Amino acid sequence: MTDRVEIYDTTLRDGSQGLGISFSVLDKLRIAERLDAFGVQYIEGGWPGSNPKDVEFFDEAKRRTFRHAKLAAFGATRRKASRRKTTSRSACSSTRKRRS
Repeated sequence: MTDRVEIYDTTLRDGSQGLGISFSVLDKLRIAERLDAFGVQYIEGGWPGSNPKDVEFFDEAKRRTFRHAKLAAFGATRRKASRRKTTSRSACSSTRKRRS
């Protein structure tokens, strides 16, 4: 068995949420190319469902060749075959009477 660490980088999404940070499409492409050159296996490019800039990034990225990285889009996920946890309304609210 070979020990291997796979990296899933979220710089293009999480890294763009800092105060005063706004990556252009070209910035995101350059960052993705550098991450690929470093050998990062997965690059999360953003959330195209919420942002036209992310749609443009993925359209442009399709025209490029990444040697190591696979691009991923952000989305709501959960483990395969896991059930969504639900909480009853009564469990969320206090059922104890408060004493004055």
